[in-house]
Amino acid sequence: MENDIPPVNRIDQIREELKALEGQRVKVRANMGRSRIVERAGTLVHVHPSLFVIEVEERRGRKARQSYQYVDVLTGTVELYDMNTGERLLDYTADLPEE
Repeated sequence: MENDIPPVNRIDQIREELKALEGQRVKVRANMGRSRIVERAGTLVHVHPSLFVIEVEERRGRKARQSYQYVDVLTGTVELYDMNTGERLLDYTADLPEE
C-alpha cells in the first residue's frame, strides 16, 4: 500500500522524479503563508540533495532563482504543473495521513 512508504523514502522518490524533469519548464504554485500564494513559470535548473532550484522569469526579461525543499512538495506547500498541459506533477498530498 502507498501509505506504507516511510516519509524519507518519499523524499528520495520526489528527488528522483524531479531529477528526471531537470531542464524542463514548469509552473510553480507556492503557498507562502498568510493567504499569500505565488505562481510563477520557470525552468527546473538544479536538483540538490536537500532542495531543488527553479529559474523563474521576472519583469523586463530578468531571471531569478527560487529554491524549494522536497518536503514542501510532499506536504503540498509547493505544487508543480506541466507548462504544456497544466497537469499537476508529483501529487503526494493524497498519500499523507488524515489528521
